[in-house]
Amino acid sequence: MKTSKQIIDITQLSRATLNNYISLGLIARPIVMNPGKAGGGARQLGYFPDDTIQRINTIRQLKSEGMYMGDIVNQMKQVNEVLADDLPAPEALKSAHGSGRALDGASLTVTVDQISHPAYMVNYNFEIVWFNEQARTEILGGFEALPPNSEDRGILQMICRNPDLAAKNSNLLAFHMGLAKGRLPTTKYGHVCKDLPPDCAQLFAETLSDCNAPQKAQITDTPIELVDVNGKRRGYHAYASFFREGILLVYVPSDTQVDTLLGFLSRRDQVIRDLLRKRLPVLTPLAVIVADLQNSVKICSELPPEEYFELINQIWSAMGPIFRKYYGTHGKHVGDGMVYYFFPQPDSSYILNALLCAHEVRLEMQKISKAWQLRKNWLNELFLNIGVNEGEEWLGTFQSANSIEFAVLGDTINHAGRLSDFARHGKIWSTKSLVGKMSSADRARVRYGITRDAGDGRNVFIASSFSLLAGMIDLTDGRYEKFRDISGLTITEIVDVGMEQ
Repeated sequence: MKTSKQIIDITQLSRATLNNYISLGLIARPIVMNPGKAGGGARQLGYFPDDTIQRINTIRQLKSEGMYMGDIVNQMKQVNEVLADDLPAPEALKSAHGSGRALDGASLTVTVDQISHPAYMVNYNFEIVWFNEQARTEILGGFEALPPNSEDRGILQMICRNPDLAAKNSNLLAFHMGLAKGRLPTTKYGHVCKDLPPDCAQLFAETLSDCNAPQKAQITDTPIELVDVNGKRRGYHAYASFFREGILLVYVPSDTQVDTLLGFLSRRDQVIRDLLRKRLPVLTPLAVIVADLQNSVKICSELPPEEYFELINQIWSAMGPIFRKYYGTHGKHVGDGMVYYFFPQPDSSYILNALLCAHEVRLEMQKISKAWQLRKNWLNELFLNIGVNEGEEWLGTFQSANSIEFAVLGDTINHAGRLSDFARHGKIWSTKSLVGKMSSADRARVRYGITRDAGDGRNVFIASSFSLLAGMIDLTDGRYEKFRDISGLTITEIVDVGMEQ
């Protein structure tokens, strides 16, 4: 592997152009790590794969042939897909990691399943979502099994299940708190250290002020010395690889070659696909949004096929960034509707995120509807009818040869889907339980309630109120037969969600 300075010296490329190629995805982002004595005193250096120079030369050749940069990006992405499973492993960083000798003569492999060193992944609430056997026995104190609830899977809680071992490895607590310190607001530290034994809580308080946040990079390298359950002391390099979904940590013994592992970690798409496939089912609090296009059959019949698909793709393209903005995770749904899950976040309320997202989706849909009315000169209005619910359910993944989809089991998603069926004309309906789970400050930002018949031909909106679904429809009417099973659900209409003052 080569440093950025070596790349620039060899290729005579400017640093600005190098950064531009990285941002376009033409070359891999550097792996940041401690260079040891070879770094000339630098604590961290960025290293590029050996094929970077070849890729820069290829870009230059394509540009000299008159190809536009956008076409070069597309062409090289196609090449990446073809070669994804055949990338050469980068050379060993022997100067940074001792002799470069592979432990027991074995080389590291390039799938999550076959990482031969302690490895686990935590989400940004620092709850364990995946681990291998080596991590369980060597790093995490040899626990028998993970608790079913996500909130009981905190990494510090798992380490402190063996208080004596935790006391000997206070630097392990400091390491994790350093990761949290760089990525969590201080108000959320209490969640990370919730339910720690008294001795460990005191140890946590002592290490928190001394720990340092790691440098912001996609992969970091932290030397760390740990004591195992047998009292044996051993040095590791703790590699932390940061993804949108969480942090993957791999502990490599200091005397072990790491070239193939680093090559694997630099292939971020492959790593996260592997991790998502291995994600452990977990019982977790969540909110769910289900959104369906009203009168989709009628709209499909009125539009040429290419325009109908254009409309659906436009809706998905417009809504995708909104769901990502509020940390929504796409779920499985049949047809042209949407399902998104919202999980607890370290720096925001997942329930408020769901309501803010639903409200913004409704506003965006109004813009799309107006644009298509002008375009088609028709009177149709386009609505996404939205149901929102919360609960505690089992989260897992469904896999096929080509895709991974998150799935939630239980009534939470079923009820959200039925509320979406109940909603009409772009309304948002939610359960009373969801509103009740909000803090008073968050609830004050939401305008919700029920519209009642005043008896004199007028409809009156009663703010901050709820109703049994059965009280809003005539269950003897065949049109509402499908709502009989949720007739006892207490619901309210979400009219508006204000931005934070």
